[in-house]
Amino acid sequence: MNAPDPQPAGPHPIDLAAYLERIDYAGELLPSLAVLEALHLAHATHIPFENLDVLLRKPIRLDLAGIQAKLVTGGRGGYCFEQNLLFAAALEAVGFRVEPLAARVRYGAGRTLPRTHMTLRVTVDGEPWLADVGFGAEGLLLPVPLVPGQEVEHFAWTYRVMEEGPAWVLQSLKPDGWFDLYAFTLEPQLTVDYEVANHYVSTHPDSRFVQTLTVQLPAPEGRRILKNRELLLDHGDRVDRLPVPDDEALLKVLSTTFALHFPPGTRFPFREEPG
Repeated sequence: MNAPDPQPAGPHPIDLAAYLERIDYAGELLPSLAVLEALHLAHATHIPFENLDVLLRKPIRLDLAGIQAKLVTGGRGGYCFEQNLLFAAALEAVGFRVEPLAARVRYGAGRTLPRTHMTLRVTVDGEPWLADVGFGAEGLLLPVPLVPGQEVEHFAWTYRVMEEGPAWVLQSLKPDGWFDLYAFTLEPQLTVDYEVANHYVSTHPDSRFVQTLTVQLPAPEGRRILKNRELLLDHGDRVDRLPVPDDEALLKVLSTTFALHFPPGTRFPFREEPG
């Protein structure tokens, strides 16, 4: 007698209760704008953006089970694919309509980059919103309406989206004007599309994630940004810079500032920048 064929592997369900505990959210769970905003803020301010596993030469898993094991039960952070795949799964479990998108990062880029950023389009009461918990400290604390030119304030920071031909551009307001963060189209993406981009950003020698240590966690009162051996505290109207002198001090900053704990002696082989 032949054994029955194995069942096809469907998407791993999210443990919504564990996720909500991880982001310290105890509010209502309805597919409303107020809930989207509350979940977005809770996620963005509780799960750090970080690339530490890339520097440790560990593979970055994009299956939901692996993401939950790392970001939810493991207490770690991650970068855009991990963050926004987790957030999308949570939103869908609540009842939101979510479309995953791909973007070209413009922030800090002196050339046209491939589509290596993941962002989300969320529809609420028939209206589209840009949601993104995976862009790091320059990124959104709350969703932004997909309405060209409509400015929204996220505490000390202001954002808008603009149309640029077939693309949209997310911008933040700086003292000297509007600054492009990334450009995206509204073509929905599949997980396999992110697998290709994820392989590039986590392994290619030209990827900034392979070269630079970054850990970032925004909050309404300020943004904490660790870049190699410098900790920046962005208050909106000023930025305080604190040096991190050595490897042990780095581990202490990770633990005390970002709640990311690593064994003594852990070393992250980032590229030292010229002094």
